[in-house]
Amino acid sequence: MPIKPPAPPFTRETAIEKVRIAEDAWNSRDPEKVSLAYTPDSRWRNRGEFVHGREEIVAFLTRKWTREQEYRLIKELWAFDGNRIAVRFAYECRDDSGNWYRSYGNENWEFDDEGLMRVRLASINDTPIAESERKYHWPLGRRPDDHPGLSDLGF
Repeated sequence: MPIKPPAPPFTRETAIEKVRIAEDAWNSRDPEKVSLAYTPDSRWRNRGEFVHGREEIVAFLTRKWTREQEYRLIKELWAFDGNRIAVRFAYECRDDSGNWYRSYGNENWEFDDEGLMRVRLASINDTPIAESERKYHWPLGRRPDDHPGLSDLGF
């Protein structure tokens, strides 16, 4: 079933809603579901990788979540204007050797008139952390509404 997020032009409230919908979808770790939030010809830059279209998005996310185990993500609105939203985020995951990481990043999003994302530009930095330094302990899936956000955690 296609994701039907709010459409531009965004208000502060609809931009915040759009960000939470994206966070929830990514925390599902379901590449097919996530891909439906993007236009069929969506363009991404994720670190140094360039992705074009839903098929490549699904392949990219499948690789990502195979490598990044126990993935948990928090996104937060940074700014918005018209059909664009800027987001900051942090996620935690571990690799197959049990090493934990927290990754910090920023994304710039551009949407079509129906609210599908047509451009996603992501810059991300990874930091190794000890398991004891983890801050995201909710069960895999959607972040609970009462869990602190990025600003609350001091990120």
